[in-house]
Amino acid sequence: MTDLTYLSASEAMAQFAAGTLSPVELMQTVIARAEAVEPTINAFTYNYFDEAMDAARASEARWAKGAPLGCLDGLPVGIKDESYIAGKPTSNGSLIMKDFVADHTSVMNERILKEGAIVHARTATPEFSCAGFTHSRLWGITRNPWNPEFTPGGSSGGTAASLAAGTSAIATGSDIGGSIRIPASCCGLVGYKPPYGRNPDDPPFNLDFYCHTGPLARTVKDAILLQNVMCGPSPKDISTLYPKLVLPTSYPDLKGWKIAFSMDLGSFTVREDVRRNTLAALDVFRGLGAEILEVDLGWGDEIQAACMAYLNHLFGGALSTLLEEHGDDMTEYCRDFATTALGSTAQDFLKSLEVAGQAYLTLGPILEEFDALVCPTNALPAVPADFDMKALSIEGVEVRPELGWVMTTPFNMMSRCPVLTLPSGFGSEGVPTGIQIVGPTYRDEVVFQAATAYEAAVGGWYANAEARPNL
Repeated sequence: MTDLTYLSASEAMAQFAAGTLSPVELMQTVIARAEAVEPTINAFTYNYFDEAMDAARASEARWAKGAPLGCLDGLPVGIKDESYIAGKPTSNGSLIMKDFVADHTSVMNERILKEGAIVHARTATPEFSCAGFTHSRLWGITRNPWNPEFTPGGSSGGTAASLAAGTSAIATGSDIGGSIRIPASCCGLVGYKPPYGRNPDDPPFNLDFYCHTGPLARTVKDAILLQNVMCGPSPKDISTLYPKLVLPTSYPDLKGWKIAFSMDLGSFTVREDVRRNTLAALDVFRGLGAEILEVDLGWGDEIQAACMAYLNHLFGGALSTLLEEHGDDMTEYCRDFATTALGSTAQDFLKSLEVAGQAYLTLGPILEEFDALVCPTNALPAVPADFDMKALSIEGVEVRPELGWVMTTPFNMMSRCPVLTLPSGFGSEGVPTGIQIVGPTYRDEVVFQAATAYEAAVGGWYANAEARPNL
């Protein structure tokens, strides 16, 4: 069963086309896997298994006629329980929205469904996606398939847990402070934060330049497959970019590349196993012919403070409007975030923009001189599954409990830079670690070129039972 459930999305599509695998067979196996492991990981909120089987039979009939709907026809795709599908509930992990049913479909989901994907389940989030872990009063605790004592990350934690457990072929995420890359790192996956405007989102957060939608996957090629479906201009989102960028699936080698690296981005305390795995990943790039040089970004504690100030003002500000009527229904971390946001001022917001401008004055020239920048994704593999965001230390150093363990948010601040996270190894608890590849603004192909070469060099992930979670 697991060999089939861990089949890459790209290979599944190739086998559908060749007639060696049926969408019905794949869906049956994925559902059976979900029923076996969901009691442990709790990756799903809503599931539509009966509907999914009907859709798989319809897909099987289309493939038999040689007339698939599109490049995802018959594929079990997990959709984060945040975006909308008309006629289906979207809870955002919140008791406040437990009875909400969408009256329209988000643009990215329209595109995924148009290509024939089958939404067999919605994937869990923390309440309103406002945390780097995934638990809520509505849905309980989502756990990491590699070690259930730890979080799969967040806010796209259910997506990551499902992919790592083999209960989705491919899945969606969103990223306002690292919510694609954090869980991708925690679960040993590929996660992509595209440049701002590349992929559509729903208002009002389509207008928030920290906010991005994107794919999570078990392979680089699968991430490209879903990214090519999700991206492109939309008349429903003024921020989206024209023309549509279609990423290739093959790239030149990295000979002659110059890669910059920063272990701590100037202000993060990085755990030793993450540091060790990052250095090993840099050795892989050296072996591929790239020159690796450490750089000083000139960043300090002001970066984390400014990121939090920005998130407080817009994201927290949006949640604060719910406090008077629904404060008692909120999960504690969400209520705390919303309450803190009440103290945010326009001056705080402006200061966060000034810090962003200064930060890019060093990053921009580095990305002119170098092909890409590499750094860890998370400063430690993961926090406990029930982390309460009250206090956190790394290597004996007290760090910010909300942002101090994730090295992702500076690149929401630098939002026009494409950023791809890839697995780099495992920490001492058996939880994966990851690296971020940061490219020049709007040069999506650069990070995928680096990622494709890296994946080929390390042999990929999830290829056999020894390379998968023991569930």
